[in-house]
Amino acid sequence: MMRETDKPGEHIRPWLLMAAALILIPLIAVACGSPATPPASGSVEVTREVEVTREVPVEVTRLVPEPAAPEEPGKLIIYSGRSESLVDPIIQQFKGSTGIDVQVKYAGTTALAATLLEEGDNSPADVFYAQDPGGLAAVADMMVALPADVIAMTPQWARSDDGRWVGITGRARVVVYGTESLTEDDLPDDLWGFTEPRWKGRVGWAPTNSSFQAMVTALRAGWGEERTEQWLRAMLDNEVQDYPKNTPQVAAAAGGEIDVGLVNHYYLHRFLAEEGEDFAARNAHLRAGGPGAIVLVSGAGILETADNPENAEAFVRYLLSKVGQQYFAGSTFEYPLVEDVRPSVLLTPLDQIHQPEITVADLGDVAGTQALLQKVGALP
Repeated sequence: MMRETDKPGEHIRPWLLMAAALILIPLIAVACGSPATPPASGSVEVTREVEVTREVPVEVTRLVPEPAAPEEPGKLIIYSGRSESLVDPIIQQFKGSTGIDVQVKYAGTTALAATLLEEGDNSPADVFYAQDPGGLAAVADMMVALPADVIAMTPQWARSDDGRWVGITGRARVVVYGTESLTEDDLPDDLWGFTEPRWKGRVGWAPTNSSFQAMVTALRAGWGEERTEQWLRAMLDNEVQDYPKNTPQVAAAAGGEIDVGLVNHYYLHRFLAEEGEDFAARNAHLRAGGPGAIVLVSGAGILETADNPENAEAFVRYLLSKVGQQYFAGSTFEYPLVEDVRPSVLLTPLDQIHQPEITVADLGDVAGTQALLQKVGALP
């Protein structure tokens, strides 16, 4: 029975406080990260997700290996019978695109072939880049067979039969004449015409030049030894003028020093590009064709003793790539040999030149040609 002094509900207040405490204590423990007491059977479990971050020292072990250092591209040693002014730009392009340290020894093709034969297995050369097939044929036994796909890049007439070297560009033998004194119609049909008295002292040649020697080798293959010797002696009797190479002959024809020079076709186009169409010389292909109208090739092969064979092959491929072939077509005005690269529109198409039936295999006897030139007195 309630006493009058008790306030309503006062006798149950302590029990309420105890019940509240029982509810709050587990919640405070969870919030503070303390382990919670498992709930009693039949009770309702109140849960709360709490993100706990702990800073625990961890020893880090690198599981990914260090990347390997890139291999050095290495080097390449080229013996070049082609002049530096013609081929250095494309060699520098190759060097820049590959990073290969390229070293070049420049000299005449014939002289470099002799050097290679003298050096033998001790030669440091990786690649022989020659002006004509004769120099390549002279050292062909020192070269390795090129991959079939490299050989197949060029036409059959422009490569060796055994696959030891491949043609890079075509270079037509022509007559360069001074336009101040001559027209193309004034020229004879073939080389024999220049032995006539009216050409006395008016014709130039370069007997030490490897391209000229390749042409004489073609004469020997096409005309025979005896007739070639007769032509050489007749030219000497007609006071043919000696020059060290092609370029000065072109300049001499334009300047009136001589009327005609026996040269490769592309030298004139370099003058025209530099000096304009008023330059007083032009080229002519001999109307009757024959050995004097032969299209020679520059070419390259890889030495068996090469210390850098992979770089050597990469260089040959680069010369035959579109980049290389377009350089020769547009900058040096040579005939590209790769099918899908077109020559300069300034050049006579190859199929319009009356070439002789002489193969590159017929041009290998450079030593025989030099001996003949010495015999007649054209070489010392």
